[in-house]
Amino acid sequence: MKLTTMTQVTLDRVMQGNGGGSDEDRRNGFERGGWARGKGDNDTHAFINQSYQRADAFLLGRRTYELFAGSWGSLTEQDVPGWEPVLRALNTQPKYVASTTLADPEWSGTTVLSDDLATAVADLKATPGGELQVHGSGTLTRWLLQNDLIDEMTLIVVPVVLGQGTRLFPESGPDLALDLVESRVDSKGVTIQVYRPAGRPHYATA
Repeated sequence: MKLTTMTQVTLDRVMQGNGGGSDEDRRNGFERGGWARGKGDNDTHAFINQSYQRADAFLLGRRTYELFAGSWGSLTEQDVPGWEPVLRALNTQPKYVASTTLADPEWSGTTVLSDDLATAVADLKATPGGELQVHGSGTLTRWLLQNDLIDEMTLIVVPVVLGQGTRLFPESGPDLALDLVESRVDSKGVTIQVYRPAGRPHYATA
């Protein structure tokens, strides 16, 4: 399977609290949740729905998994008009959670990966299928990048600067070159950027 990630971020690359309305969104004093609600036009919504439909399995960090389980895992199609493909995918496809603390997950179809995550993810990627998808899960995404396990990453960039909140990439960390393979902008100014990791960047020499 190809390992792909999808993350909603602001222009200053904040990913925290995109949907708003949960304790997760307010951790560390964050007060600006819900910045992605109502953003994106029908084409962007269709892109997201189609992406979830391609998933043969999901790989999530513990925090994102618990958020998804508490929302998508307890809703019905009548609760999410326009997002039925997302709900169906999350509730029918296998879910893998990278966690050393989660025990006895209640969401059907969940497997906890608690030991030797690099080997477990490599084994998942080696199985037949289309995409192993990561949504949100910033800590996991950064770890996967550092371990060269991501094949493709999608950023859905909402045109807002928050000035606070957890960012996808910290102020300091490992460097990474990316090849842009797809880019589009919708009628509301939301951009979709699809990248493939391309090793380390090249720097000018003195």
